[in-house]
Amino acid sequence: MGGRTAQIDPGTVSWLLDGDDPSVRYLTLTNLLGVPPDDPDVVAARAAIMTEGTVPRILAAQLDDGHWEGRDRFYTGKYRGTVWQLVILAELVADGDDPRVRAACEAILRDSQDRESGAFSTARAKRDGGGLHRQVIPCLTGNMVWSLVRLGMADDPRVQRAVDWIATYQRFDDGDGDAPTGWPYEPYEICWGRHTCHMGVVKALKALATIPADRRSPEVERTLADGAEFLLRHHVHKRSHDLTQDSKPGWRRFGFPLMYQTDVLEILGILTSLGYRDERMAEALDLVAGKADADGRWRLASTFNDRFVVPIETKGEPSRWVTLRALQVLSAA
Repeated sequence: MGGRTAQIDPGTVSWLLDGDDPSVRYLTLTNLLGVPPDDPDVVAARAAIMTEGTVPRILAAQLDDGHWEGRDRFYTGKYRGTVWQLVILAELVADGDDPRVRAACEAILRDSQDRESGAFSTARAKRDGGGLHRQVIPCLTGNMVWSLVRLGMADDPRVQRAVDWIATYQRFDDGDGDAPTGWPYEPYEICWGRHTCHMGVVKALKALATIPADRRSPEVERTLADGAEFLLRHHVHKRSHDLTQDSKPGWRRFGFPLMYQTDVLEILGILTSLGYRDERMAEALDLVAGKADADGRWRLASTFNDRFVVPIETKGEPSRWVTLRALQVLSAA
């Protein structure tokens, strides 16, 4: 990778650890510094996630049935419905054994998962139960699999069905052939078409990459390899047929949490977590490195804070979440 190295400033690490977000503190200790899980500081930070800051405030707004914003707004209630709270709780490494978190997982499995296929749908099938078969979409399925695995449900057969769906149906078309036909492709041209939705690919890979390597099926490994090559062909954030153009200019503005959107930092995080060190990542890595300020911190450039149940950080200000992720990516690369 051209000799690129990451210099982690001790002052930046202290800033990450001294903030009031126990999730950042926990992930800095474990993911960035490699402190073992039984270390007293790690144990204390892990416990504090459920009692301090954002996670308990989100859980305090939960309804009795496990949802937020009502049973039929789990997806359309952007970004206050159950789908989005699960994504945030997973990002913040909430305790999946907590009864409130588990109730949210069960609510989304009950009302969003298509009983026929195992994928996740944007609407509830009120007559037959589960999610509406015709409204299954890939980015939602990826986000829910990632969240459920992250919250400790990797071994649940319902989650395994969704993993199998991704490995079976996820495509990586690059605009060179005919559009796919049949279910689930035809209802949503924007998701599939002749060129697979870049964001759908990212969320699918994010989900499968979260599964421990020794527990991935050959089909999952194949899907990860095909998806990674799709992202690398696009040099992470470019249009593969014109590498001078960005897929979406907004992907240069880093945010947290990203919901169904993505950015350069998230994509690089997935690729580096899978062990990729490829020259086609070079421009994207330079982009990340170049956004650090004089204090070795990265700013929150993109946010849905005005639509969240609980705001997370402040737009335009140095972000502990973005900084942590940038340091992880640069260290891994």
